[in-house]
Amino acid sequence: MKKFVKNEEFQLGVCYYPEQWPEELWADDYRRMKEMNFSTVRVAEFAWAIFEPSEGEFSFELFDRAIDLAHEYGLKVVLGTPTATPPAWLTHKYPEVLNVTQEGVQLQHGLRRHYNYNAEIYHKLSARIVRKMVDHYKDHPAVIGWQLDNEFNCEINVFYSDADHKAFRNWVKKKYETLDNVNKAWGTVFWSQTYSSWDQIHLSRPNPSQSPNPHLALDEKRFISDSTIAYAKLQADIIQEVAPHHWITTNGLFGHLNNHEMTDDLLDFFAYDSYPNFSTIFPDKEDKPLLDRKWSWNLSNVRSISSTFAVFEQQSGPGGWVNRMQQPSPKRGQMRLWTYQSIAHGADMVLYFRWRTATMGTEIYWHGINDYHNQPNRRVEEATIIGNELIKVGNDIKGTEYQAEVAIVRDYDNEWDGELDLWHGPLSNKSNISWFKVLQYRHIPSNVTYIHDNTTVEDLQNYSTLIYPHPAIMTEKTSHLLENFVKAGGNVIFGCRTGYKDNTGKCYMKPFPGVVSELSGVTVEEFSIHNEDHLAPSVTTKTGTFQSDGFSEVLQVQSENAEVVGSYDDPFYENKPALVKHSVGKGTVYYYGGVFTEKSASFLLEELQITSPVKEWLAIPQKVELAIRKAKSGKEYVFLLNYSKDAQTIQVKSKRTNILTDKALEGDVVMEPFGVVILSSQLPQSL
Repeated sequence: MKKFVKNEEFQLGVCYYPEQWPEELWADDYRRMKEMNFSTVRVAEFAWAIFEPSEGEFSFELFDRAIDLAHEYGLKVVLGTPTATPPAWLTHKYPEVLNVTQEGVQLQHGLRRHYNYNAEIYHKLSARIVRKMVDHYKDHPAVIGWQLDNEFNCEINVFYSDADHKAFRNWVKKKYETLDNVNKAWGTVFWSQTYSSWDQIHLSRPNPSQSPNPHLALDEKRFISDSTIAYAKLQADIIQEVAPHHWITTNGLFGHLNNHEMTDDLLDFFAYDSYPNFSTIFPDKEDKPLLDRKWSWNLSNVRSISSTFAVFEQQSGPGGWVNRMQQPSPKRGQMRLWTYQSIAHGADMVLYFRWRTATMGTEIYWHGINDYHNQPNRRVEEATIIGNELIKVGNDIKGTEYQAEVAIVRDYDNEWDGELDLWHGPLSNKSNISWFKVLQYRHIPSNVTYIHDNTTVEDLQNYSTLIYPHPAIMTEKTSHLLENFVKAGGNVIFGCRTGYKDNTGKCYMKPFPGVVSELSGVTVEEFSIHNEDHLAPSVTTKTGTFQSDGFSEVLQVQSENAEVVGSYDDPFYENKPALVKHSVGKGTVYYYGGVFTEKSASFLLEELQITSPVKEWLAIPQKVELAIRKAKSGKEYVFLLNYSKDAQTIQVKSKRTNILTDKALEGDVVMEPFGVVILSSQLPQSL
């Protein structure tokens, strides 16, 4: 992130596609961008056929004119490498670059992201176009950085071409060295799957039950991630060599990709594409639905990758392809709300998608700030308001960091294993969202933190409490890491299905919860999955009752330092322990033999006496989100985001300044529907 934070200004801008518009529109477009206080345009990520119209023939004239003109208007330019859309001449001549389904059907040219990561000729041709572009634009005064490809693993995140099968075979050979090691790691003695030749090893393929060997399936996802990162590295290395003064990033947050590893190894910062109105397509139907507020969960995940980041595609209009993804138009104020939502969670650059709605192609209904007619509209008006605000306050906020003392813990092994394993994967999704909701509605800012091989106790000690709901895969190394965190004074909260698998996905021959049994102070006596006809039993505590959501474990206390704080209220479970508190060193471990709901999460927050950091001076209704960014100087910016279509009243108990208006606030303050307030301890200059 070193290069990113050296940018002198907060950057607000837009995605722009000069190749899609008559050249006589460009100057007026740039002029209006500057009038809206935009500083940055993102271009070229889908323009391979423009730069290389036929094999080995390169043309930069169109983008030279577009970028030169942007520079004349004082705009900075982010260039995308165009490899997400290999041109027709390439896929026609080299069909081996195309992706293939698990069933062996080759996906054809005509959309985007139709290539695979392992075709040797695609590596060669990608490296050539990237080198040509970077060499051509390395000294252009407008160009500040590069986006690798576009949305790695979007559209599809599995790959089964011949090149992928071959590369997987080599990957397995490098990782395990011998077939005996492969057979042991994958448990191939089960159902006579033992391999006797390397040629027998493939990525998962169709079988009678459509259920692959789960240990192979876990390695398959690790392989896909490694393949994606290797392809990104091919491009990043060229940029670093030819234009080391430019920063490097990529955008999106999609499956089967270890974004933390990619960012740490290759990027200066991470970029996200934020479309909150996907909540209208995939709504949260539980109590107190998160809806577009769920994008704060996504942004929390992004922040775990890159503490300050960019949003390269911020939704500005209704969304949809010709044949899918039908999203309504943002309501008045929502575009502004979503922009500040991204900033509140750590974005120091926000680029809207897109400047003008496309008149051609698949995304003619994925609307931008301007409509086809290019006349003034409500979205242009709202973007102008945002630009005027951020030209005043953006630089003050830039470089500050999101503040949280509680973290929800995740890891890629459990996420990838849980895609196939229905005995823990869906439980994690339920518990993560339940915890996030409770923390949101109690106005307790939280982070997401990923545990990986390089995680240290010092990394975890940024937090007082770690919530790690259902880590079925748990290594001895991670167990010791968490133990040291607890001994030093931290709190860890586990849920059911914890600790019973090793890093190959095989089950330990140990009492549950496996390698964290001693840390938790319990073993599991018995367990059951639940459904509508076999409901989970209630859990009784000193302050009330709650139920699990789909699974239950009966616990046995194994330590004199353990205390039962919740028991099952059910004859079959004989009032046995369901929730146990274990004191370890200066800290505490809670083990809950169930899936977390809002009620069980609320109980544990009260048990640990975790409350909002602003409770002494600010009262906030549930429909308003709290986020805090803090400067190294200690100055804090308190974001209040109203996700309701109705006005909400906050109570400011000690005078603060709303930096968006430079007005002092005290007492009852009414926030408009979808309104934003950013409070600072500094009083306005006029007082």
